[in-house]
Amino acid sequence: MLVSARSVSSVLVRPLARTLPWRTIAAAGVLGLLLAAAPRLAGDDANIWLAVTALRTSAVAFALGATFLLDDPARHTTAAVPARRAVRHGLRLALLAPVAAVYWTGALLLVPGPLRPPAGAVTVEAAAVLALALTGSAFAIHRGDGLRPGQAVAGFLLASAVLAPLLTPGSWALFVAPGDPRWAAGHDRWALLLCAVLAAGAVCATEPVRRYRLRGTGLRSPSG
Repeated sequence: MLVSARSVSSVLVRPLARTLPWRTIAAAGVLGLLLAAAPRLAGDDANIWLAVTALRTSAVAFALGATFLLDDPARHTTAAVPARRAVRHGLRLALLAPVAAVYWTGALLLVPGPLRPPAGAVTVEAAAVLALALTGSAFAIHRGDGLRPGQAVAGFLLASAVLAPLLTPGSWALFVAPGDPRWAAGHDRWALLLCAVLAAGAVCATEPVRRYRLRGTGLRSPSG
């Protein structure tokens, strides 16, 4: 008898929650909140550019911690459970989602109200960065079936965060301040980027093609 995805999920949630890198995510969250508080700490010297930059760096800090979410030293062992990779990854994301929501709410509230950029727009930016981090890890697992992709993906994300503002053409600027004429168009691009990254992440959450090819021969390639 086939085991339903719901029953498998209920069995997996507690042990899975204990294996998540909560300390790494917490450390990234503390760093991110400190960065978000920069405009408040700056007092009268704070301005709108400092506020939006603080929130962007705060989003990157949390995303760096989230790159380790899919790390699993026992990946090849857990591949034997009757739950597909999409279910196992989905459970990890479901456990992270409320933490990320509380974190980002706190980061927004740390920025003084008069300097706080439009919450919806910067939230789209933060969501895109977080999705990029998680999709990068999922891609590394999908292509290489690695156990700990987090460190490499974190390095890539950090390099991208540093280089992207320097390499993005002015007409396609993503990192602009509120009041800039390019603000609305830039966030349309952020929304498109978010959709594209989410679609890529959904593809990377599927089982590798080679697994299905081997089933017909009675062999099985482990995947997690």
